[in-house]
Amino acid sequence: MTALLAGPIADRHAALGATFAEFGGWDMPVSYSGTGAEHAAVRTSVGLFDVSHLGKALVAGPGAAALINRTLTNDLTKITPGKAQYTLCCNAAGGVIDDLIAYLVGDDEVFLVPNAANTPAVVAALSAAAPAEVTVTDQHRDYAVFAVQGPQAPAVLDALGLPSDMEYMAFADGDLVLGDQRYPVRICRSGYTGERGYEVLPRWDDAGPVWDALLAEVTVRDGLPAGLGARDTLRTEMGYALHGHELSEDITPIQARSSWAVGWNKPEFFGRDALLAEREAGPARRLVALKANGRGVLRAGCTLHVAPGSPQIGECTSGTFSPTLKAGIGLALVDTSAGLSVGDEVTVDVRGRGVAATVVNPPFVESHV
Repeated sequence: MTALLAGPIADRHAALGATFAEFGGWDMPVSYSGTGAEHAAVRTSVGLFDVSHLGKALVAGPGAAALINRTLTNDLTKITPGKAQYTLCCNAAGGVIDDLIAYLVGDDEVFLVPNAANTPAVVAALSAAAPAEVTVTDQHRDYAVFAVQGPQAPAVLDALGLPSDMEYMAFADGDLVLGDQRYPVRICRSGYTGERGYEVLPRWDDAGPVWDALLAEVTVRDGLPAGLGARDTLRTEMGYALHGHELSEDITPIQARSSWAVGWNKPEFFGRDALLAEREAGPARRLVALKANGRGVLRAGCTLHVAPGSPQIGECTSGTFSPTLKAGIGLALVDTSAGLSVGDEVTVDVRGRGVAATVVNPPFVESHV
């Protein structure tokens, strides 16, 4: 059995009383004071997540940005240096190897933040397509990643002298000054919660003091450290995709309703021909959002039916209890032949019990990004 990987501040999580679980090959803090409390802190004040398990990669050299634009799905020419972009790395069949964030530093430098387990595959795919003058370097353990999320997130950064007044998906490099120590950080106004937030990337070896400083400012604002449990309930309330659930090498951006992250007018990117063909023919299945009408928590793997006992028409890809709505919510891939529309009711088989749910438009709660 392969040992789980640990982030740079596992000792601090343990000292805070965190519970841990495996995620993407990493030993991750799931919760400290309870998922419900941590979820509420992010929605009403501020939460601090350690997501250092996320991958990091550097694409550098003459034509680095051009390489990204002819391989990944989104159109990098739509942003300027100092901006980041959500994009997808697809396979030849149009399935998603990974969804990731591309930081455009300049024509000759792009910094990537892929998902943890998929980083080697993304680096390999880009390396295979790169010209000799462009290097693709796996920097997984060069940087930590802390997410400061919630209405009070700007105040946390302001108190530490870090840049906060930036447009959505803009990033800036700065220094966190603590006494006579200076810690370089990269900050992007992004996140995975639906609240105003920032991703703070210090050097891996600087993670401890940077976390401590952020946590102190979060705590004085009645915020909380938050784990993987709250991260999942928050992103599900927003209807955000999670790779391995709503996106995978067998699930295309069209099926996952992520076509907005595809630069359809570009002449080249991984999986382009297959995706164009699917768009023309129409997908066989599409992602829908579901809200339980009564008691019952939807879970990944639960099957969908038009009525109890009728043939299966789909399957939940994610599901949870929404702390905000006090109801079960979920995302599901459904056969397009079923003809489901917003407002339609379906039956979800939850451990042999039929739970009525209604197709709704995501997000389940209002976005404040």
